[in-house]
Amino acid sequence: MTTYYSKDHEWVAVDGGVATVGITTYAQSQLGDVVYVELPEVGRTVSQGDDAAVVESVKAASEVYAPVSGEVVEVNTKLSDNPANVNEDPEGSAWFMKLRISNEGELSELMDEAAYKAYVGSL
Repeated sequence: MTTYYSKDHEWVAVDGGVATVGITTYAQSQLGDVVYVELPEVGRTVSQGDDAAVVESVKAASEVYAPVSGEVVEVNTKLSDNPANVNEDPEGSAWFMKLRISNEGELSELMDEAAYKAYVGSL
């Protein structure tokens, strides 16, 4: 499984043409305590850069953007019941959605872990 990162602080773990998407540890640290997550509907088609989900914290509400284009094939319904899981495990069990990638070429526009860490370090 290969993991990529977007400049909007989403992570993308790709396995066999399916991308699991969530927000990075950096993003959740900026948000603070997450109190609500709005997930997309299964079957929805998103384009790279589209608003795909919403995460709300005690500080602010923030969009989660689609880092690649595709069809939503699964959402993490556990986040609806326990949005605080985003604070506990943002780059693991607190994934937001799984997308069937429609354009794998878009992955080349994302960063690897080293590039993302350098990007965050420059903010």
